[in-house]
Amino acid sequence: MTKAVLAKGKEKRVEYGHPWIFRSDIEEIIGEFIPGDVVDVYSKQNRFLGRGYINPKSQITVRMLTREHEEINADFLYKRIMSAWEYRKKVADLNSCRVVFAESDFLPALIVDKFSDILVVQTLALGIDRYKTQIVDILQDVIKPAGIFERNDVPVRELEGLPQQKGFLSGKFNTRVEMEENGVKFLVDVENGQKTGFFLDQKENRAAIKPFVKNARVLDCFSHTGSFALHAAYYGASEVTGIDISEHAVEFASQNAKLNRLGGICSFETANTFDRLREYYDNQERFDVIVLDPPAFTKTRGAVEGAIRGYKEINLRAMKIISSGGFLVTCSCSHHVDPDLFMDIVYNAAIDSKKQVKLVEYRSQAKDHPILLASEETQYLKCAILQVF
Repeated sequence: MTKAVLAKGKEKRVEYGHPWIFRSDIEEIIGEFIPGDVVDVYSKQNRFLGRGYINPKSQITVRMLTREHEEINADFLYKRIMSAWEYRKKVADLNSCRVVFAESDFLPALIVDKFSDILVVQTLALGIDRYKTQIVDILQDVIKPAGIFERNDVPVRELEGLPQQKGFLSGKFNTRVEMEENGVKFLVDVENGQKTGFFLDQKENRAAIKPFVKNARVLDCFSHTGSFALHAAYYGASEVTGIDISEHAVEFASQNAKLNRLGGICSFETANTFDRLREYYDNQERFDVIVLDPPAFTKTRGAVEGAIRGYKEINLRAMKIISSGGFLVTCSCSHHVDPDLFMDIVYNAAIDSKKQVKLVEYRSQAKDHPILLASEETQYLKCAILQVF
């Protein structure tokens, strides 16, 4: 098998379990290969480190699949997918969950989400995309879904030399899928919604707001399709307002409210959250609970400073319009804003807003999005529940 030999000293990260090998880590490649092929990885001292698929077009040139001398074939994929599914049976509500979380399930660049009896698949790198047909067959055998949809309409695939595309991989079905999370029903647009259609990683965090929203006036910012808002109403809030800049998301949020017979409690509007928070302050509006669950403000290290300003502004403005003793649920899914930095931002927002803030609970992503300790990239979601005075 073709060998990728790492430069001296570059083997440590791989030995410690990180699944990525960058172009600059490789000293030489011995043998012929086609992009997407599996290659053996060796240290400069000729020590076998494992196997992964290679794509010289990508900055992440090799993604590790195994540390063993084992063949990468349908049996290998079956065992990995079955292992991931057995884990979800232990930790997740299987009506809606992430079935495969890429590197954390030792299947780099493969995402599989389950919404009721429908699966949504993303193959985000060339190496895993070559196994897509086999993966679909395995998923049908292991999970037996009513259908499988492909959401590979993401720009990251172009960095791998792959086209953006989406469509049916198995079966034909209505792409507006009804699922349930924590007892709340949602319509998920698996064809045109963001990412795979719904953000499953916040499931446990949405359940965690239950003690704080009873009889409360709640504001859900960056509401998307109403997930936090509907949970708040379901858990007994007296009034819930959801804000999102996407008309498509607001339309779905309103439909989800009707689906749960919560239309009399929940209302949604298309607006810029930054502007609306300022208007609420100017109009002396007050809320008992505010949820901030924005999209990633940065996807690169170079944009972190701008992200810090954005996170600080929304937290500061939210703290100013929370009734004394009320609660702020504030989140960040920006990997490049680590937990310590995020909490520093929140603290600085508290100082500037002249508020006293208590940390009630600090949370991360749901258990069906496990964190691989060797790969800090797999830990990205921060969620802090705070009481504001």
